[in-house]
Amino acid sequence: MDFTFNEDQLLFQESVREFLGNEITPERLRAAWDTDTGRDPALWTQLAELGLAGLTVPEEHGGLGMNALDFVLLAQECGYVALAEPLVNHALAGVPLLQDLGGALAEAWLPKAATGEARIIAALEQNLLVEDAHVADLLLLERAGQWYALTQGEFSLQHNASVDPSRRLFTVTVNDAVQPVASGDQARRLRLATLNRGALGCAAQALGLAQRMVDMSVLYTSDRQQFGKPIGSFQAVKHHLANVAVRLEYAKAPVHRAAYAVAEDAAGAGQAVSQAKLMACEAAGLAAKNSIQVHGAMGYTWEVDLHIFMKKAWALANTWGDAGFHKQQVAGHIFADDAVLGAGATFQ
Repeated sequence: MDFTFNEDQLLFQESVREFLGNEITPERLRAAWDTDTGRDPALWTQLAELGLAGLTVPEEHGGLGMNALDFVLLAQECGYVALAEPLVNHALAGVPLLQDLGGALAEAWLPKAATGEARIIAALEQNLLVEDAHVADLLLLERAGQWYALTQGEFSLQHNASVDPSRRLFTVTVNDAVQPVASGDQARRLRLATLNRGALGCAAQALGLAQRMVDMSVLYTSDRQQFGKPIGSFQAVKHHLANVAVRLEYAKAPVHRAAYAVAEDAAGAGQAVSQAKLMACEAAGLAAKNSIQVHGAMGYTWEVDLHIFMKKAWALANTWGDAGFHKQQVAGHIFADDAVLGAGATFQ
């Protein structure tokens, strides 16, 4: 059994990494904070031209017809640069939800999603604040056990501040005249599937954020000197970063396994996603804590770019289900009376 990504997936990841590394700099992120939307339309156009907006759109609608397993490595790269554009939500949550809704709605919007003409944003009721609702061309919103497909003008927004300056959060109020597009059992199934996809996106981005903070800390501790030596040569500093590296490495396999489970709609996908999000966000949280520690007082300042990544890591930890929610999901699985656990059940 081969658990590795194929050559095409790895080459795609490498090309996306190169593009994002060249285009998404901390300076470009900071510049967007001062704009009205906090978003960069030119950057979204570039992402669409690379085919990323249409990656999960079916081929018959002009997309690449890929799935969560193909996208998970790219989501990690989005995390590595702290991408503010709603690409992960669009490709991993919004577009698949639109496919599941189907009908005339999907026929009308999927071709636009493929070209990047439309940004499809999905939001669950349990996330009280909706990120990027102000730039959503189609907002797929769950409220009171029903799903709504909303265009600008069919809802009102109230802005809420975030610890992460790159995030734009809103309270959304649906206009009274708007009718739901899904309810009942269908709405519940859509919620569970969308929750898994959204939480997977958070987990994948958390891996990238953790790696970026480690890389920044290694660079800083290689340059910063004390007693005539780089502080990175001191054992205490090495241990701080090694602890993060170990936690990060052990989080990768659960995230990739969860991506496979989501892509294949496998039994137990929810439990796999919850485990992945817990481990990835814990790794990112430790990366933030230990990176601040090895940066010393500099780590707390606005001028040092570290805070861009640690604040996004903190925000993702409480998005698409916080730690308490996902621990409850895992506990429900392992403590069930009919739970089948152990090495012999790993690949069932």
